[in-house]
Amino acid sequence: MGEVKRVNLALQGGGAHGAFTWGVLDRILEDEDIEIAGISGTSAGALNGAALKAGLLNGGRDGARANLDWLWSSIGVQQDARLLDWMRGVDLAQVAWALENSPVFAMTDFLSRVVSPYSYNPFYRNPLEKIVQTFDFGKVCSKVGPELFICATRVRTGKIRVFSGDDITTDAILASACLPTLFQAVEIDDPQTGRREAYWDGGYSGNPALFPLFADRLPADIVIVNINPLERDSVPTTPHQIQNRINEISFNSSLLRELRAIGFVQRLLADGTLSTERMNRVLVHMIADDALMNELSVATKTIPNGIVLDRLKSAGRIAAETFLAAHKGDLNNRSTVDLAEMYS
Repeated sequence: MGEVKRVNLALQGGGAHGAFTWGVLDRILEDEDIEIAGISGTSAGALNGAALKAGLLNGGRDGARANLDWLWSSIGVQQDARLLDWMRGVDLAQVAWALENSPVFAMTDFLSRVVSPYSYNPFYRNPLEKIVQTFDFGKVCSKVGPELFICATRVRTGKIRVFSGDDITTDAILASACLPTLFQAVEIDDPQTGRREAYWDGGYSGNPALFPLFADRLPADIVIVNINPLERDSVPTTPHQIQNRINEISFNSSLLRELRAIGFVQRLLADGTLSTERMNRVLVHMIADDALMNELSVATKTIPNGIVLDRLKSAGRIAAETFLAAHKGDLNNRSTVDLAEMYS
């Protein structure tokens, strides 16, 4: 065992593409030199973060990996595997195209555009609720283990709310993953506003929020697991592609704003305008696979197909392995992301 590297994880949301993060975490948990001190998660990132922490406290690293496996097997479409055999040897881009042009996706997409989630009462139920209710919240909310922060967006004000400690409940996680065209807003009492607030997906205001990880008690390193591509070479032309890119830009904008602020502070530190005593230096890292995400579509994001989830997990493991091989020695020493280039 080498030098222990303490890091924070910032886990993006992006629907079923969160299975990529599953793979990243699976590989990181194998490395006993890396200690996870803090986690900020939104939407799928909130689910991954909660499952990781509960599993870690229940059964160590192997327990965390097993809990993540359980989470994504529960999210995945439960079908006879023989019906999915045709997908196993098919290029992932072709699978994405097939799903995007499937009758199931066409109907789901049409309904989301013309029918409000509130129209389904009394038959409405969030399909994630049954899964999230089974989390061990005694462990999720524990003061032991990584500090966990869950992000959601207040519908009324558009401002972010960060849940931590005992405030993390089934409703808080469902709120963080609440896409307004698919799910009814989740209502939770808010001590800050003194009223019961409705919440939507945290990606609109923080995907994920980085500022909770700036605390002095936490390490300087933030490893961002990015699943919404920052760039797409091709211009979207179909309604599905246009709407998907709008969502990607929207969900990345809050992250880029925070990274721009970090970059600004780092320049002030470098030229001596700020002292390190007044402002800790933040070391930023990113694990992503934009090439893969460019091959996928809004359909693979909203339809949790088991074959696609498994491939995303494998891709996440490879991306984490590549990052660790190149930058493990940089952890706790220097940033590996060129912030100026990223947001310029």
